[in-house]
Amino acid sequence: MAILTKDEAKKIIDKVLSYSKADETSVSVSGSRTGNIRYARNSVSTSGETNNLSVAVTSVFGKRSGTATINELDDASLEKTVRRAEEIARLAPENPEYMAMLGPQTYLESNTYDESTAKIDPEFRAQAAFDSIDPCRQKNLTAAGYMEDNTGFTAIGNSKGLFGYNRSTGVDFSITVRTADGKGSGYANPDVNDVSKLSTKASTEIAMQKALASASARALEPGKYTVILEPTASVELLQNMMRSMDARSADEGRSFLSKKGGGTRLNEKLFDERVTIITDPLNADLPLSPFGGGGGGRFGGGGGEGVPQEKITWIEKGVVKNMFYSRYWADKKGAKAVPPPSGFILQGGTQSLAELIKSTDKGILVTRFWYIRAVDPQTQLYTGLTRDGTFYIENGQIKFPVKNFRFNESPVIMLNNVEALGKPVRAGGNLIPPMKIRDFTFTSLSDAV
Repeated sequence: MAILTKDEAKKIIDKVLSYSKADETSVSVSGSRTGNIRYARNSVSTSGETNNLSVAVTSVFGKRSGTATINELDDASLEKTVRRAEEIARLAPENPEYMAMLGPQTYLESNTYDESTAKIDPEFRAQAAFDSIDPCRQKNLTAAGYMEDNTGFTAIGNSKGLFGYNRSTGVDFSITVRTADGKGSGYANPDVNDVSKLSTKASTEIAMQKALASASARALEPGKYTVILEPTASVELLQNMMRSMDARSADEGRSFLSKKGGGTRLNEKLFDERVTIITDPLNADLPLSPFGGGGGGRFGGGGGEGVPQEKITWIEKGVVKNMFYSRYWADKKGAKAVPPPSGFILQGGTQSLAELIKSTDKGILVTRFWYIRAVDPQTQLYTGLTRDGTFYIENGQIKFPVKNFRFNESPVIMLNNVEALGKPVRAGGNLIPPMKIRDFTFTSLSDAV
């Protein structure tokens, strides 16, 4: 019962709205079936499956709003939830930035659902774990991994006539492989909507190779280096930057997109001309929920106010073309409401990771960053550590593993120092190419593996 059809969800929303006595009412119905399997030290430790279904009701009187949520769908429970939301709304303070609810919207038909993913069962998860653990056992390596699959839906509606529905599926898999002495470590973290595109064995083999190759790491002096960043390394830095492309923060002087003395840097060239970043809900490799404004992400969410997701160019040939606007700020500035990007595409070239390495005279290959923390939000300066396989490159070949570094770097500066972009692949719910970057700043060494 966790996954309702479009008609079933619409019926519940209409029933909830029929109970309403508020000036405006919105309803969100969502459900999911989530399965997982976890293993460590080459042995499965936990596995399970959960089903969730909930209804959230928001009632509004003037500029006062209240929300109540329930997971029971009988008439009495639904009506009780409406009354509770109305009670909360009457007691709430006025929201000076409240915007009247949207009327009917037209949404794209994005293909976020895959039937084979929806049919994943415990036997499939066990086989996926075995395909990862067994190769490690055979080579005296230690695997720790986690796979989570999700099938879900979100339906939204309100008293102004808005209605939207979306089904979605997704699988996340992460694997860390260590050598027996604990001195070598490798990592991979693919995610897909369509499980037929996932091979836990292939991902584990990549992590195994990195673990074996990184076991005898040497120390290099910190400094500025040419780096090749795998997508798993750059994804969090890029996500932080994209989350910061908020028009209000820029207008109020709190953003890297704020102009000194007032105004924003919209339509300014801030990045290398090879940098183009878009979102496209209809992209076959990265389909997104057709509506946004609250939640979202690669598993479909995206309820909120129901602002339609469209194809948007955020950065074009290095020039900032768009920022995201809440409905309130868009109204205040006479702009169009634009939901924040829930999955972005950094367009790249055709080169593989191996070809980027081959083209490098001297540099460092980074598998992954972690423990990333903000240093200065206005310049997008972050610090963090390399992890799970860091290697020195010379004359187009990986020569030896190196000890991990702490870095201090800004994705804005990073995207100004582009040497080459490879072919984009999925990472963290985005499409990101491996990148060759010059003058990347490493500030100290780390003893962590």
